[in-house]
Amino acid sequence: MSYADKTLTCSDCSASFTFSASEQEFFASKNFTHDPARCPDCRSARKQQRGGNGYGNGSGGYRQQREMHPAVCASCGTNTQVPFEPREGRPVYCSDCYSKTRR
Repeated sequence: MSYADKTLTCSDCSASFTFSASEQEFFASKNFTHDPARCPDCRSARKQQRGGNGYGNGSGGYRQQREMHPAVCASCGTNTQVPFEPREGRPVYCSDCYSKTRR
């Protein structure tokens, strides 16, 4: 499919901006179904408000290290670490066993 540049209006500042053919092709490759609602400047400002990286944690593009908790795998009995506090009566699996149960 061939794309042509479009002129859109920003929903935040009402400025006109160009949604280029190459941007449209990129959006299509990511299966995005809607055109952008904000101009590049407003998108950038919104991203900065959320922490600058899209994750909202302000760490400059890298996610913060999660606190890990010790656990014993309910399937194979291996000592493992999980990113949540295990609860009594709820099974906890190591990453290998968890992957097998999710298939």
